[in-house]
Amino acid sequence: MLLALALGLLVAQSISAILLYQASENRREEALLNAAAFRLLGPPPRVGDRTVRRAENPFQNRAENTDRQGNGGRRAERIARAESQTRGLFQGLPLPLRLQQTDASPLLDGEIRNSGREQALREILLNQGLAVDQIMVVTRSLSADPMTNRRDRLRERIARTLGPDTKLMVAAAKIQDRPGWTVARVVEPPRQRGPLRTIVAQTLLIFLFLFALQFLLLRRISKPLHILTGRTERFAKTQDPSEPLTPEGPADIRRLITAHNAMEARIGGLLDEKDVMLGAIGHDLKTPLAALRVRIESVENDHERGRMAASIEDITRSLDDILSLARVGRASEPPERAELSSLTASVVEEFEDMGQPVTLGATSRIVHPVHVTWLRRALRNLISNAVRYGGSAEVSLSKSGQEITLRVEDSGPGIPDNRIEAMLEPFTRGEASRNRDTGGAGLGLTLARAIAEQHGGRLELSNLPKGGLRAEIILPASN
Repeated sequence: MLLALALGLLVAQSISAILLYQASENRREEALLNAAAFRLLGPPPRVGDRTVRRAENPFQNRAENTDRQGNGGRRAERIARAESQTRGLFQGLPLPLRLQQTDASPLLDGEIRNSGREQALREILLNQGLAVDQIMVVTRSLSADPMTNRRDRLRERIARTLGPDTKLMVAAAKIQDRPGWTVARVVEPPRQRGPLRTIVAQTLLIFLFLFALQFLLLRRISKPLHILTGRTERFAKTQDPSEPLTPEGPADIRRLITAHNAMEARIGGLLDEKDVMLGAIGHDLKTPLAALRVRIESVENDHERGRMAASIEDITRSLDDILSLARVGRASEPPERAELSSLTASVVEEFEDMGQPVTLGATSRIVHPVHVTWLRRALRNLISNAVRYGGSAEVSLSKSGQEITLRVEDSGPGIPDNRIEAMLEPFTRGEASRNRDTGGAGLGLTLARAIAEQHGGRLELSNLPKGGLRAEIILPASN
């Protein structure tokens, strides 16, 4: 928001500065042309007079001359008004140079005429009732002008007052009833930088004031939102409510924090009730199952007794999977840093000790914070599925970029592509029976996915091009 405010203010002030600069340049241009026009409107110079001196006010001379003729009163008033408009701009500058009458064209070799100024000057003279046959306007340096070049003291005075790069506007016109060219010279005033400096200072002050005000307002809003966001992320990972947040900030933010506290407390209470209920269910079910396991020992038929024991064991394992799935994500202990290659090798050794066709592939030494018990459980489930459905399993560990991958591959038939997502749902199996040896309860992949998500990762299944299934637990690497 601060950047958007700064950009908007910068654009607005830039437009204002451009408009102000253009207005200043237009006023400067108008003053130059009016000064040249009034010089040309003044009385003609005496023939042969080449002096450059301070003359009487040309505006007053022209007004008195036209007034004496009896038909120039209104023209004199216009001249006086124009003089008052331009006097402020030229106040403190050297007086305009005296008119010059010459037969030769004042245009020097290589100079380019300013057609825009010529047209504007012609219109000013016509409005004042002065008809001209030809008009010429050029800009040149003081040293390039023949008149000022011969007057060292005058040139130095102008350069000292206005700067060494000061330009001279030369306006020449062929006026009716006057021989040759009437040449007026006007020193161009320096460009006014005061308004630009003013608007720059104004912009800085506005920036400082608005930035300070907006920073305080945004800080008051963003700080409690930042705290609330961190609290929500932490609760999503641990599902463990802690002390309620203190409502602060604007009224809407305080209401949001209060509602979040109530929701978090309610969710925490429901989760606690669920854990208590699951613990009671597990106890109430496992106790009679254990008693039933003792009673079947009295069955004389070994085959029947084995089938009964297998059924009881199947029910117990299914119950363990259901309780584990319900409790995953609410780890009471924080994750601990573990060496994942050692963890993977130890799980593979468990299956090798049982004579299962499980091999350990390429691994890398990676230390990462995990819930060791849960991650072992997820890896065991993936290996068990690979052995059960694919006949063998190869386990590997790698790190690429910002991801750690635990990979289990088998050489079985794989899973149809349209059923891969469905296999991650609870009680979904690749084999339709409820036999533990062929299908199980259908919770192994679901539990592995929940454990991966508990660690901020994901579980991905894909078919291998050569046949078989690849199951990957992908965890985000810590910085």
